[in-house]
Order: sequence, then structure tokens, then C-alpha cells
Amino acid sequence: MSGGVEWALHCCVVLTAAEGPTPAARLAELHDVSPSYLAKQLQALSRAGLVQSVQGKAGGYVLTRSPALITVLDVVEAVDGPGSAFVCTEIRQRGPMATPPEACAAPCAISRAMGRAETAWRETLRSITVADLATDVTSDYGPGALGRISTWLNTAGA
Repeated sequence: MSGGVEWALHCCVVLTAAEGPTPAARLAELHDVSPSYLAKQLQALSRAGLVQSVQGKAGGYVLTRSPALITVLDVVEAVDGPGSAFVCTEIRQRGPMATPPEACAAPCAISRAMGRAETAWRETLRSITVADLATDVTSDYGPGALGRISTWLNTAGA
């Protein structure tokens, strides 16, 4: 999983507290990350329909729907794509002890194990929403944490 997923998730959580559109530059400053790097993640979220870019002087990014309707899996797939984390390359068919292709009709034990892990991982990510993450931020840092972020977004350096 790319580092962009982490930044995209942080941005989605921050956007739950924003009072209006939040410029990408403010999100980058808040997270101390390269604006151009973060812009790529925001573009991926936008292409996936999770955020929308609002144009104009007071423009920026907003969530397109309730944070309770955006899952962590939605964000992961927006940034890294929907493909599997594990791709079997049929290594068992290589080398001096190679298994003939006709004997490899079913996935091997490693591929099956990784497939089960992938399914469990995706089910877990599908069960966690951006709203859940925002609630956890409140639990971790206190009830005013997102409010302080919102205030900073709207005042500091603006």
C-alpha cells in the first residue's frame, strides 16, 4: 500500500471538520507534506468521486457525501487502485523442480492463503468509515481535536 493512502485518509478525516472547501495547500501545510504530492492523492480521491474540487477564491476540497458513507476501502482503492495486493506469478512453474503448467490448474497453498488474507483485509477496510476514523481521532486526542483543526484551517495563514 502506498504512502498516499495514509495522506488521503488524513485529508478525508480533516475534511469532516472543515466548515467549507479546504484548499489543497492548507491540507499540505497541515500535514507537512509536499503540495504536489498531496495534490496527486486529492486528484485520485476526486476521480473516485469521494471529494469534489470547488473553484474560486474560497475554493478547495469537500467530501462529496457523508463521512459515514465513505469507507477506508474506498480511499485505498481510489489511491492505489482496486487490484489485489498480492499477485501470484506462478513461481512454482520455474526452476529445476518446476511444476508443469497442466498440474497448476488450481491456485497453490501460498496463493490461497494470500487470497484469504486479502479478503479479510478488504472486509475489514470496508467496515471502517471516515466517520469512524473521525470518532477515533476525537477519542485519541479529545473532543476538541477536530474543532482545533477546523479553526486552524479557517484562520492560520489564511
